[in-house]
Amino acid sequence: MILDLDIGNTLSKWRLKDAESSEIRSRGAVWTREEWRPGADIPDLDVVEAVRISSVARAGVLDETVTLLRRQVRHVFVARSLPEALGVVNGYDEPGRLGVDRWMGALAGYQLAGGCCAVDCGSAITIDFVLPGGIHLGGFIIPGLRLMKESLKLGTRNVAIDPESEADALLEPGRRTVDAVNHGIYMAAVSAINRIYSEVCDQQGISLPMLLTGGDARVVSRGVQVPHAVWPDMVYGGLEACYPLTFAERAGKMSGAPKVPEPVSLEKIRAGLAFSMLL
Repeated sequence: MILDLDIGNTLSKWRLKDAESSEIRSRGAVWTREEWRPGADIPDLDVVEAVRISSVARAGVLDETVTLLRRQVRHVFVARSLPEALGVVNGYDEPGRLGVDRWMGALAGYQLAGGCCAVDCGSAITIDFVLPGGIHLGGFIIPGLRLMKESLKLGTRNVAIDPESEADALLEPGRRTVDAVNHGIYMAAVSAINRIYSEVCDQQGISLPMLLTGGDARVVSRGVQVPHAVWPDMVYGGLEACYPLTFAERAGKMSGAPKVPEPVSLEKIRAGLAFSMLL
């Protein structure tokens, strides 16, 4: 079995993948912690042959995790943000300072679409652009839905937006404080994503496919106005591309990869921007 770990600042997600068939056998998530120990919510390491890790947690958390895993697992691969990989040139002035989850998403998106806008809707919402030809432009970071809600300190932090909510309802004025908060932060998030996408495509003179991942991708997706696809395993896809261990991975197949959405025309993007300027 192959254990893939996506260690975030708040949540650590994992999945077990069969090394022979490339099938996903199980998956789960735990709160990111200082001392990472196997338990009921962690897969049995006795069946694991290799581990691939993407981590944006504190260095101590990653070091503790790697130390533990190397005692029990033969192969441990830790992803790093590099100046260049898999045909993508890192757009950061200091490439190592780009969050490795964003780097994995950019690499996966490029392998799938040959140029994309990769949006990760987690504790923070990150928006990265990779042009055809592999030039990573850099990106944008805005507060995620939960972070925005907590910053208001209105006692609503534990009342999450229902993932089944329709975008039309979420964009209406709220008639309770909790609804006003939820609808306000939703409007802020999706408006930022839509505007950033349009502005960058206009600047670069190209319409790019958009891919969404992260815990809030499903609900954010409802308010995104351009064609897009939700890819929950996009960070894992980057790990697969960087460290291919199965026959399917070596053939370039990434688990759960969606059909690449056909982007809207650049003319429509520019028309939308021009209209918004008149309002």
